[in-house]
Amino acid sequence: KRLMVEIEAARISSMIRKQSSKPLVVVGIPAFNEEQTIARVILGAQKYADKVVVCDDGSTDYTAKIAESLGADVITHFKNSGYGATIRSLFLYARDLDADVFVTLDADGQHEPDEIRFVIKPILEGSADIVIGSRFIGDDGTKEMPLYRQFGAKMITKLVNGSSSNGVTDAQSGFRAYNSEALKRLNFYEAGMGASVEILLKANDRGLRIVEVPSTCKYDTGDATSTEHPVTHGVGVLMSLVRLIVEERPLLMLGIPSLVCLSAGAIFGVWMLRLYALEHTIETNVALASIAFVLVGFFMLSTAITLYSISRISKRFNR
Repeated sequence: KRLMVEIEAARISSMIRKQSSKPLVVVGIPAFNEEQTIARVILGAQKYADKVVVCDDGSTDYTAKIAESLGADVITHFKNSGYGATIRSLFLYARDLDADVFVTLDADGQHEPDEIRFVIKPILEGSADIVIGSRFIGDDGTKEMPLYRQFGAKMITKLVNGSSSNGVTDAQSGFRAYNSEALKRLNFYEAGMGASVEILLKANDRGLRIVEVPSTCKYDTGDATSTEHPVTHGVGVLMSLVRLIVEERPLLMLGIPSLVCLSAGAIFGVWMLRLYALEHTIETNVALASIAFVLVGFFMLSTAITLYSISRISKRFNR
């Protein structure tokens, strides 16, 4: 009830603000056990935001209490649900507030809150729907970034760019800004770190304009136990990316391999028949290979057709 009252009060405040033509800027901070750094991030964000919202993702420390004491609105997940789930909760909250600009940045102090003014500038100027604070633009973004993280982030970015026309330099940056149009049109469902990739793919599909600005990033802040292991992070994002691409382009990703399997099955089948015609015996290994390839091919083809049909129906409803 208290949360609903706060949302309604904020909505009334935003309506008054819109009448005065001043944009409503909301900053959303996903947080999990970040009591050491959350205060600095909130205080820095409050310089540029009309409202700061923290999504406490099942923290077991004082993250939520510190956020509340500093005047931030707090959304509480009673169990740890993942990065994507927190971003989705923050998206919905900002949408309810009818925010003109919505900014996300991490709670661990990696992002510099003073750079919010640079991230929101293209949106306030009307030149972008989404702005990404990229660590790979300029000379300072990767100065403190470990080499293995640079490699992982660049590899994921190349994969994302290969499946869309965004052409971004940092697909994994959590420091982003969205305008009201992007808030309304973007729906995503990945619960883990793959949400950052899903958002970009959905933005490309909906024709949203994406702009990048330079940003710095610190890697010596916060409690190291509060962040996900880099390998787990990378594997999770890659799996999400593969799943999203298969869902988006099933005929390409599954249809072509299914035809290859069916062709291989046919070749082994012809080989088996030839051997039978010559020797009047069935070569078991060749027969099993033929059956296996045909079954796998039909399974992949039927899956591709089913996913393609679901994708077309989903796009019709989302228009």
